[in-house]
Amino acid sequence: MLHRRELLTAAVGGLLGSLALPRPARAQSGVVDLGSGVFLLTAGRPNVLARSTREGLVLVDSGAPELGDQVAVAAGQIAPGGRVRTLFNTHWHEEHTGGNGVLARNGATIVAHENTRLWMATPTWIPAEDRYRPARPAAAVPTETFYTDGSMLAGDERIDYGYLIEAHTSGDIFVFFRDANVLAIGDVASPARDPELDWFTGAWIGGRVDAMDRLLELVDGDTRVVPGFGPVMRRADLQAERDVMAAVHDRTVERVRQGDSPEDLLAAGVLDGLSRTWEDPLAFVSAVHKGLWAHHNKLNADVV
Repeated sequence: MLHRRELLTAAVGGLLGSLALPRPARAQSGVVDLGSGVFLLTAGRPNVLARSTREGLVLVDSGAPELGDQVAVAAGQIAPGGRVRTLFNTHWHEEHTGGNGVLARNGATIVAHENTRLWMATPTWIPAEDRYRPARPAAAVPTETFYTDGSMLAGDERIDYGYLIEAHTSGDIFVFFRDANVLAIGDVASPARDPELDWFTGAWIGGRVDAMDRLLELVDGDTRVVPGFGPVMRRADLQAERDVMAAVHDRTVERVRQGDSPEDLLAAGVLDGLSRTWEDPLAFVSAVHKGLWAHHNKLNADVV
C-alpha cells in the first residue's frame, strides 16, 4: 500500500509527464487535463489549477503545506522559463495557501483580495481550537491585492477575477480563465464535503447564495467550474448547490430571528428533503446560526 507522500509524489510525477508532451485530454494519477493548457492537480487534497502560458505558469491556490515543494517542482518543469508567474489565492485558509512561501521565493507574484492578505498577515483567533493562529511568514502573504474586480492577460489567455463577498470567508474570489472557459471558485461551492461558513471571518449563508448567483451569471453550459475540493462541476451542479443553500437560508432566517438554537433548527427539519447529505449536520447548522446572528441586521427590522 502506498503512503500519502508516495501518492503525492506519484501525482506530481504524473503532472510532469502529462505536460511534457502533447496528449489527448484524459485523467491520470491525480491529474486532470482540462484542455486549452489548463491542468488540475488533485491527489485527494485541495485542487490546484494550473494554466501554462508562454510567459510562465498561472496557478490558482498552492495546496496544503506539505504539497508546497511538489507543486514548485512541477511548476519548475512545466512553466516556460522554469517559473510560476502568478499565483492567485481564492481565500486565506492554509490548506489552500500552504505552498505560497515556496512559490514566492521562486519569483511568483501572489494575487488575492485585500481581506485575505489581512487575515494572513495578522494573528487570528481560531474558535474551534480555542487558540490564536500566528501570522503567516512574510513570504507567504499576497503581494498584490484588490477590493472588487480585476483582469489580466497571461500569454493569450484572458483572466478575470473578482470578489465574492462573505461566501466562505470575507476574502473569497473567483478566477475565470475566459478563453479556456474554466472558472476556479475555491470553497464557495463544496460538492465533496459539507459547505464551510467561516462565520468568524465574516461568512454567512446569505453571502454564499449571493456569491453563487454572481457565479451563475458568469458561466454557460460548457464552463468547467473548479471548486476547492472535489470534482469539476458544470453550471447545473453549481445551480443545484445554490438552490440548496437558498433553501437553508429561507428555512432558517425567521427561526433564528425568533431565537431558535442550532438544535432547534435541526429538530424543525431545516435540512430535510434537500438534494444533498451532510457529514455533520449540527456543525453546519451551527455555522449558519452564528453567521446569521453576526449579520443580524439582515434578519428583520424588528429582530428580538
